[in-house]
Amino acid sequence: MNNRFIRLFFLLVLGTFLHANAQSYQNAQHHQCLKCHSNQTYSFFNSVKGKDEKRMMNPYFILDTVALSAAVHKPFDCTDCHSSEYGTYPHQSNLKLEPLSTCLDCHGGDASFASYHFERIDEEFRKSIHFQVSGENFNCSKCHSQHTYFATARTSNNVLDIVDYSNKMCLSCHNDMKKYKMVSGHENPKLVQVHDWLPNQELHFKNVRCIECHTEVLDSLKVSHNILPKSKALRKCVECHSADSRLKASLYKYQNLQKRSEDGSITMVLANESYVIGSHQIPHLKIASILIFFLTLIGIIIHSSFRIFKKK
Repeated sequence: MNNRFIRLFFLLVLGTFLHANAQSYQNAQHHQCLKCHSNQTYSFFNSVKGKDEKRMMNPYFILDTVALSAAVHKPFDCTDCHSSEYGTYPHQSNLKLEPLSTCLDCHGGDASFASYHFERIDEEFRKSIHFQVSGENFNCSKCHSQHTYFATARTSNNVLDIVDYSNKMCLSCHNDMKKYKMVSGHENPKLVQVHDWLPNQELHFKNVRCIECHTEVLDSLKVSHNILPKSKALRKCVECHSADSRLKASLYKYQNLQKRSEDGSITMVLANESYVIGSHQIPHLKIASILIFFLTLIGIIIHSSFRIFKKK
C-alpha cells in the first residue's frame, strides 16, 4: 500500500511539473528564454557601455509560442536540450559550438518508444540522399523542428492536413533559397521547373505528399525516411492512378483513415476528401452525386412501401 501511495504521489508531482512547463510556454513573459525568443526585439544591460540597449532578434531564433505549446515536446523545458548556461545574457560564445542532443539520445533504446521504430527510421535515413550528401550535418531537426513538431499523420482525421503539414517540412528548405544553399552548398532549383513533366502540378502538391514519389514505400514504417535522389524519383502516373495504388501503402495506411472503414458509416465515406484514390473531386459534382444517391434511396424506400401495402 505504501509503495502504491508513493508511486501515485510521484506521478502527481511529475504531472504537475510537466503541466506547469507546458503552461509556461503560453505566457512568454513568464518564461526566462521566451522573454526574448518570442519577440522581434530584446533588451539587455550592456555592461561595457553601462546602459540598457534594445536590439533586433535574429528571425531564425524567434519561436512561435502557439506552435511550441502544441508540439510533442511541450512538457520539457528549454534547458532539457540546451545548456543551462543559456540562462544568462550575453550568452557565452562557446555554447553555440556545443552539439545538441539528437533524437536517438532520448528516444533510442527506450522500450516505451519501441512502437515508433526510431532505430529503424535512423537506419533508413542513413540510406537517404540527404545523409549521403551531407552526412552528420543533416539530422532529424533539419526536417522535424524540435520546437514545433507534432505527429499530424497519427492524429489528424483529414488527409489534406497530413499532406499540407508533410509538404511544408520539405518546402521549408526546398523553397527557401538561403536554407537550401546553406545545407547543399549550391543554388536551389526552382520546383516548378524541376516538376515541369508533372501534369496539374498545383493539384498534386496540394493532395499528395512529396515523399510519395521521393521515397521507397516500406510496410514496416509509417513514413519512409529513405529520401531518394531525383534520378530515382517516381515518374509513373499508373503507380498511383490505378486500382493497386502505391498510396494504399503510404498516404492512406494511417490508423485515422482505417477508422473510416471500421466505422462503416456512409457519412464517413462521403465526407472524406480522399476516398477515391488518384481522383480529384469537383465539389459541385460531389454534392450532386450525394443528392442523387439519397433521392434514389428514398425512391426505392417509397416504391417498396407501396408494393408492401398493395399486397396487403
